[in-house]
Amino acid sequence: MNTTFPRREFLGQSALLAAGTALGLAQTRLGSAAEKKELFKISLAEWSLNRALFAKQLDHLDFPKTARNDYGIEAIELVNQFFMAKARDQKYLAEFKKRADDLGVKILLIMCDDEGELGDANERKRLQAVENHHQWAEAAKFFGGHSIRVNAYSSGTPDEQRDRVADGLRRLSEFTAKLGLNVIVENHGGLSSRGDWLASVMKQVNLPNCGTLPDFGNFEDYDRYKAVAEMMPYAKAVSAKSMDFDAAGNCVETDYRRMMKIVLAAGYRGYLGIEYEGNKQSEAQGIRATKRLLEKVREELS
Repeated sequence: MNTTFPRREFLGQSALLAAGTALGLAQTRLGSAAEKKELFKISLAEWSLNRALFAKQLDHLDFPKTARNDYGIEAIELVNQFFMAKARDQKYLAEFKKRADDLGVKILLIMCDDEGELGDANERKRLQAVENHHQWAEAAKFFGGHSIRVNAYSSGTPDEQRDRVADGLRRLSEFTAKLGLNVIVENHGGLSSRGDWLASVMKQVNLPNCGTLPDFGNFEDYDRYKAVAEMMPYAKAVSAKSMDFDAAGNCVETDYRRMMKIVLAAGYRGYLGIEYEGNKQSEAQGIRATKRLLEKVREELS
């Protein structure tokens, strides 16, 4: 049997083999890249540094630099309390945005407090609360954010509170829709910390830009895992609350692996905002501990 090949045929087959090998390597690399795609990204909530900010040890304008340089985090969530009088100060907002942009830090949202109850029993006060939030929505739009976080406070029976809160949220969401922004509600005390109640509010509002911001903490007598599962279908952001850690680096009050399985099972692939609120470690230590834990869990679940 003749086992020799003409040179042209040999070169042709060699070229095909090389091309096939290259294609296989390329597909392997693409597959590896896809496999390594992060399940979620990590952001830093400004409240994690509330002690330093209130004590004037950290200036709000320096928060983007602190997040980027001290913690290696490139996305932040602001709290209006730290620039309460600056919502419509265009010079101040522009300076903050420039500092963030220069560092490549994304501003995701503004957490809004102390602007009245969106579910106030008094309709006039409820409408005023809605209007009070407009300035923060406009600031979030200027920053390039996707949402403002609000509270679902009210009074009365659970049904009355649901109706009132839903009314305020609907009015505010209709305003922010014109800006291309979401209104998201955090479980932040009262009935809002009951997952079933907050889910019922979302169903009643029934607007695509009105959702939730499930926080791993802020629960009293309601199962946190059940609550987060109930809120996740409406989630547009998630807050990784932490208070204390054991010797292995796990969060004491929340099983992050169990919680993250709930979050991911809902199809959420957005940012997890670090919100350290403990006092057994410094704010810097708590932020770094939470970040390490999130990174570890992300790697385990990937």
